[in-house]
Amino acid sequence: MTSISNKEYPLIFAGEEKKTNDLLIVKNKFNNEDIGNVYLASKEDVKYCFDKANEHCKTLANTTPGERAEILQTLHTLINERFDEFADLIMKEAGKPINQAKGEVKRCLCTLDEAIKEASLGSPDGTWREHAGDGDRNSILIRRFPVGVASFITPFNFPLNLVMHKVAPAIVAGCPFVLKPSRKTPLCSLLLGQLLMQTNLPKGSFSVLTSAEHDSFTLHEHIKVISFTGGAAAGWSIKEKAIKKNVILELGGNAACIVDNEVDDLDHIADRICAGAFGYAGQSCISVQRILIHESIYESTISKIIEAAKKYNNNQGDPSDENTLLGPLISEDEAKRIEKWVDDAVKSHNGKILFGGKRHDNIYDATLIADVNTSANVYSREAFGPIATVHSFKSFKEAIEMANDSEFGLQAGVFTNNIGKGFYAYENLIVGGVVLNDIPSFRVDMQPYGGVKSSGCGREGVRYALEHLTDIRVLVMKNPTQFKEN
Repeated sequence: MTSISNKEYPLIFAGEEKKTNDLLIVKNKFNNEDIGNVYLASKEDVKYCFDKANEHCKTLANTTPGERAEILQTLHTLINERFDEFADLIMKEAGKPINQAKGEVKRCLCTLDEAIKEASLGSPDGTWREHAGDGDRNSILIRRFPVGVASFITPFNFPLNLVMHKVAPAIVAGCPFVLKPSRKTPLCSLLLGQLLMQTNLPKGSFSVLTSAEHDSFTLHEHIKVISFTGGAAAGWSIKEKAIKKNVILELGGNAACIVDNEVDDLDHIADRICAGAFGYAGQSCISVQRILIHESIYESTISKIIEAAKKYNNNQGDPSDENTLLGPLISEDEAKRIEKWVDDAVKSHNGKILFGGKRHDNIYDATLIADVNTSANVYSREAFGPIATVHSFKSFKEAIEMANDSEFGLQAGVFTNNIGKGFYAYENLIVGGVVLNDIPSFRVDMQPYGGVKSSGCGREGVRYALEHLTDIRVLVMKNPTQFKEN
């Protein structure tokens, strides 16, 4: 097997390693050093891998729950043995500060823990029911069966855990798959593929392919389910074209965080808001982007947030340094885009920079912008950078309306001690999830996760992803226990 030390990462080609003539060099996002050579799959390569996956549908479907759980447990052990290696890769290829990178590896292992539990249960949602009618006693067995071949397309920002949120449920369900990781951060996925080769997952039932191809991963005739995490335009285009296929889309948002006047610890709230807005340079689908504060505590809360934000700009730089809180964006082009959006917010949309607002090559300051018009990009579009806007509101109902004034609807955070307001928010916020007394950036890996409106369709989280990877099949038995005594 190819060693990681020589910086080469072959494709995982239907369960085997393969090199092609097309080479992609992956860079360290902080210092631009080469960190790995990967190979690009052609259209013909992609087709071959989907064809092989389809050939293994029956083989994988016939594996037992125990065998699937064993595969996942072996993978868990192998990842844990190379914990530091994965964390180092995440830090380098994604530019994620090392402590946050370690946190992602821990979450990946938690996701696998959930998958192992689900695999051990056997068929998801299997039920047995009886029906008495017309004098007959009929029984109905309801089970879920794997839909077939899955295509997974993953983003750059969580190159291990978001991959695991697709791969692990597929193994639980018994679905062969082809994974296409982001070309910006493919190394974790390719290393993961090497570890999958060391499990008992049937060869040919899985592939990990870096590729410049697009439609090949969505239109192949054997694909039954597509799970895509990325930009809204690309995601909805996939769904429009993917006729007769299950489609799961996680497409991000511009999450709102409401701070009601009925709260206690503003220092804690400010710390959490900054963690959600500026952690991993804001490159999260549920990053805090729109902060809404009750007018009676607006000034005091703003002061607390500015104070809490200072540590991010005072500790920005090399993500390998354990003291770094704010690392680079995924590219200098993205940092320049953020710079342009902020400048536009100030010059054309009444925005006032309260803190930050400067670019340093591919790093952008943690930045807070007040009073910007809601038509500005920094407010209305997904920023995917370390910037947040802040506005005041008069009533809680107004805050809910402001939060809902968005094309997106992934998650929202609400700080309030009033449980009535908390339930009002839960019932009236048009989002996939409401986080009470914390930021929208909070996620546990067992929860159903996904959005509404332009934020996507379907849900992730192992148990909930299984609903898209399996189909219900019903067995009706007429008088199955009928017996007449002599």
